[in-house]
Amino acid sequence: MSDTAILINTAVAIIAIAVLIVRFKLNPLIALVIGCCYLGLATGLGVGKTVDAISAGFGDIMAEIGLLIAFGVLMGAILRDLRAIERLVDRLMHAVGPKRIPYALALTISTFLQSIYLDVLLVIAAPLAKGIAPRLGKFGTARMATALAIGLECGIIFTVPGVGALALAGLLHVPLGAYLLYGLIVVIPTVVVAIFVSTFLLTRGWWKPAMDEQDVAAPEPPKTELADDDDRAPTAAEPVAGGGATATLVESRQRAEPRLFVLLAPLVVALLLVATGAIAEMAHWSNPVVALLSTPMVALLIGLVGTCLVGRWYAGQPRVEKALAAGLRQSGQILLLSGVGGSLAAVIKAVGLGDILGKYLSAGAWAPLLVVWAIAAVLHIAVGSVTISAITAAGLLAPVAPALGLNPVLIALAAGAGSLFLVHLTSNTFWLLQALMGQTTRGTLKTCSVGVSIASVTALGPILALSLVL
Repeated sequence: MSDTAILINTAVAIIAIAVLIVRFKLNPLIALVIGCCYLGLATGLGVGKTVDAISAGFGDIMAEIGLLIAFGVLMGAILRDLRAIERLVDRLMHAVGPKRIPYALALTISTFLQSIYLDVLLVIAAPLAKGIAPRLGKFGTARMATALAIGLECGIIFTVPGVGALALAGLLHVPLGAYLLYGLIVVIPTVVVAIFVSTFLLTRGWWKPAMDEQDVAAPEPPKTELADDDDRAPTAAEPVAGGGATATLVESRQRAEPRLFVLLAPLVVALLLVATGAIAEMAHWSNPVVALLSTPMVALLIGLVGTCLVGRWYAGQPRVEKALAAGLRQSGQILLLSGVGGSLAAVIKAVGLGDILGKYLSAGAWAPLLVVWAIAAVLHIAVGSVTISAITAAGLLAPVAPALGLNPVLIALAAGAGSLFLVHLTSNTFWLLQALMGQTTRGTLKTCSVGVSIASVTALGPILALSLVL
């Protein structure tokens, strides 16, 4: 089949996937499989080879990132149940003050809390952000909503173990340690600059509280379980109702209120182990023990086991089991979507699209990255989901990567940046932000759609800068 026919059929398959998801409300998993089948059959791959490519692609990506996604989501489920996020936000508020809290919150979410499923993280963080908003003055709601949107969406794409980051790294065969390091290099300036630019626009007459905020009473500041000095253990001398039951109640309070550092320590250790492995690889230093412990699967397993032990000690085994069950339910769709992204990549590779696109995208270093960004942006505008568009773009571009002569991490980051462009009315995050932050649809378009789009464009700066040295 001619190159033109393959390109046309690929475009038809991508458009069909978008139409099935957006117009006919078909589950994205089913739509992606249908697109894979059409592409394989329409380009003459045949029934047998098409089915084999879909199955092999699914299995390959699951073998690479399936356990990583599961471990990350399960850690996040336990941390959520132990109220680690609420307490962390409270600490941030006391540490940086109201003026800097949007930056601190967004950076914390985008760099540190990505083991927690996005919608769950948003549902937990939004009421806290809404409670902080009145302390920031007239534009408090706009500033906090923008910070939440940018932090959440950038984190899921650029930061390990965000599900989008894991999927991009797996589909494009990027070492997870390398993605962790370079993702942080991209996400930190992106979040800071995007919030600064968005805040400048919103506070210069663009945000109209009367039209952009819902007419509701201002919420009270969020109440957290612990004040600044409540992390200390209570002493036996403190009065506790119940007389002779003092010791029992004190022990119960101690276990119910662990130090925040203890809760987050296993996750920190896991990320440090992965980063250590990446640094050791770049320094060409080898040690068998470090190599084992810094393997992403082993590092995240250590983090999960540590989080489970902390949860069992402070909350009890039944509560940990309940949290793990919730995490398993959350991870199911993510795993299946990531696997089907691998199927799409395998079918595209089998039909030879990678070689065809490689001819047109290998002229230079910057132009291909801009094209990668544009492809992902168009897919996101059509599909409306950051994760799905990132996975689809990565599946489309994975076979092209060798022909571009670029470091695969640059392609992964560019695809991730493009998938952030124009979060709009088909996104679940959009409507959650509107409801939870008390915004109108018009206001959410300003804080979420425009704010995250600014981050999408801003991310190209550090990505293109990295292309000069990688």
